[in-house]
Amino acid sequence: MNSYRVLFKEGWNMTIGFIGTGVMGSSMINNLLKAGYEVNVFNRTKAHAQSVIDNGAKWLDTPEQIAQSSDVVITIAGFPDDVKEIYFGDNGLFKGADSDTILIDSTTSTPKLDEEIFAEGQKKGIETLDAPVSGGDVGAKKGNLTIMVGGNQETFDKVKPILDTMGSQVKLFGGAGKGQHTKMANQIMIAGTMTGMVEMYEYGKSAGLDLASMMDTVSSGSADNWSLDNYGPRVLKGDFKPGFSAKHFLKDLRIALQGAEEMHIDLPATKLAKQLYDKMVNDYQLGDDGTQGLVKIYEK
Repeated sequence: MNSYRVLFKEGWNMTIGFIGTGVMGSSMINNLLKAGYEVNVFNRTKAHAQSVIDNGAKWLDTPEQIAQSSDVVITIAGFPDDVKEIYFGDNGLFKGADSDTILIDSTTSTPKLDEEIFAEGQKKGIETLDAPVSGGDVGAKKGNLTIMVGGNQETFDKVKPILDTMGSQVKLFGGAGKGQHTKMANQIMIAGTMTGMVEMYEYGKSAGLDLASMMDTVSSGSADNWSLDNYGPRVLKGDFKPGFSAKHFLKDLRIALQGAEEMHIDLPATKLAKQLYDKMVNDYQLGDDGTQGLVKIYEK
């Protein structure tokens, strides 16, 4: 048994590499730092990593260096092409990782891409997991994200204490790609609750209701949901800062519908949600707003 495996067995602290210091990533890093982990970080724009560097994270210049200097590496990027570059690029993780490295992709990406990452890891003797997250900026800050994992049970067991510092629901759903499939199911559900929340708001406004009172009442009954509880108050305040950006949600809906097509199933409600977010992002140029900004396309 090599020294790395002994470290896991005895529960010693790991050095964590983290790539992606956006809204979600920065809070996840801060929770790792609070838990006592040493954290190496990389981001495409170094200035966006300054807050976590100030909190004690160590900057490294490439994903390759992150892999060389870390026991476990977590990635959370914007789009699948970003993930490909991080893992397979000239200075990517697979250039620096070895059999003592575990790679965890927490980007919401395509199941097929994480299956490719797993296959490449198998060739090189490197353990990998896909572990997308849900819970938005609030969940990331509080450390109570839902983390949906795909990969081998043995790998999952080794890193679960690390994932537990960032999430309150951390579950393995099967082999490589199954975490991403679970996240797609999650996003399909959110598509329904987000469109319901913004259309409820538009209906109530047009009917001349007290919107705050309406939301409070609806949230106490059977229509209550996460989107209403977390994004309804932001809409009332005119706060459209992204807990999760619309352009990334549109990407997720496209991935979900691509998967549905491959499985020969029809998801008409999700297709409609995708059309609405496409309009928000591309026609209204509001892709950097939070998903609650969908309400703007209803404004007269």
